[in-house]
Formats: sequence, C-alpha cells, structure tokens
Amino acid sequence: MKREEDNGMKEEENILKKIGRENTFKVPDGYFDHLASEVMDKLPEQEKNVSLPHKPTAWTKKLKPLLYMAAMFAGAAFIIRVASLGYKETNIDTAATETNDTEIVSDQMIDVAIEGTMLDDYSLYVYLSDVSAD
Repeated sequence: MKREEDNGMKEEENILKKIGRENTFKVPDGYFDHLASEVMDKLPEQEKNVSLPHKPTAWTKKLKPLLYMAAMFAGAAFIIRVASLGYKETNIDTAATETNDTEIVSDQMIDVAIEGTMLDDYSLYVYLSDVSAD
C-alpha cells in the first residue's frame, strides 16, 4: 500500500517537473480595460421602442373576473344545496323533553354532541364532574 502511494507521488512529481507550477493561462495586458466598450460596439443597434397610445380595454375584459367569481359562488351554493337535500333538521324540543328537572336525550344526540366537542375521555369526565358538582 505504501509502495503505491510512493509511486503516485513520484508520478505527480514527474508531471510537475515537466509542466511546472506556473500559471499557464495569461491575458494580454489591458485586455479588460476596453472589453466592455468593444463588446458594445460589436452589438447591433436597437430600434427605439415606439409606445402606442393607451387603448382602453373592452368592458368584457374588465367584467370577466367578476363573472368568474359570481359563477364560483353560484356553483358553491348549488353544491351546498344538493349536498343538503338529504339532511333532515331535528328540532331540539322534540328530541329532548323535560320531566322532573331532568332532560331525556336520545343516545344519538349525545354521540353527536360528544364527537363535536373533540375532547378525550378524561377531559370529558372532568368536565362532567365539575358540572355535576355545581
């Protein structure tokens, strides 16, 4: 292994002896002094931009965004209307009746209420404990 490294070092030294450590890339003196002006002289002349007088836009182009937005709201209202066709509104008075200061509530309404609170079991227990203590 050491021998291979020695051979690699010898090869590198031989190459450096042939080529040398001098930077072989050189730029003529004063090359960059006038480079920008020479490049600009070689570019073709551009025509001046002639601006046309401002032409008023058609009223349809101005109204397109408003029409798109109105169509979006109409579509959203239609989708909500179609989606809510199967929804049956329940009246709270019919679902729960009072008897002796206690409300009778269906299990379905309790499940919906618990799911809507997004509480875990322990938090719900603590909340119900605090309410019942009052």
